[in-house]
Amino acid sequence: MAEHHPATQRTAVNEWVALNELTPIAALYVASGGAYYGLPGVDPWDEERDARRYGGPHPVVAHPPCARWSRLAKFCEVRHGLKVSYDGGCFAAALGAVRRWGGVLEHPAFSKAWEHFHLPRPDTKHEGWTLADDGGASCYVEQGRYGHAVKKATWLYAYGVELPELRWGHTPDSRGKIATNQDWRGGMDKWRDATGYRVANATPLEFRDTLIAMARTAYDLRSVTKSGVAA
Repeated sequence: MAEHHPATQRTAVNEWVALNELTPIAALYVASGGAYYGLPGVDPWDEERDARRYGGPHPVVAHPPCARWSRLAKFCEVRHGLKVSYDGGCFAAALGAVRRWGGVLEHPAFSKAWEHFHLPRPDTKHEGWTLADDGGASCYVEQGRYGHAVKKATWLYAYGVELPELRWGHTPDSRGKIATNQDWRGGMDKWRDATGYRVANATPLEFRDTLIAMARTAYDLRSVTKSGVAA
């Protein structure tokens, strides 16, 4: 059973960054030459490397493909024959890596993968983490609060890492930031079509750094577990 977890009981991300800048992590399902490339201590896995084959041992930040899981997935299935959940095992592999090595997984808010894999569903208006019996936790966060051109509502699933305070808040679609080529009726799709998928799907650098910092805390929790001290 899921329960809400006050964010104030956890450490803020910026307290970890300076301490763990070079601690290695793996970035899974990322764009070739994108935001995760060229960073010290970050091993990026793009489509060519096939992140489904990742075998550790570092904690991960995972961005598995979302087209077969999004709110429009059923529409795409009817119109284009792209079956819901048929992603070649990418989400299952990403979830397995997060649970095996520790880390955080990112997907669009309201992803159908949450129900399919029995993950704790976060409350859009709850400012904090929602815990589950599996030891993981989910939350709702908007990448627009980290520099994205639009709201880009997001769900995170974290496992084996510290749960930080993020830039919480919910922006109704009708009151969201209106970017060039986007209005509330056209939503993300109109904006994405005009701007290009690479820009639309890109992770803001501040948000990227936050996810990396979260993943790196997995090493601290591993040490605590090995020492026998309760986390």
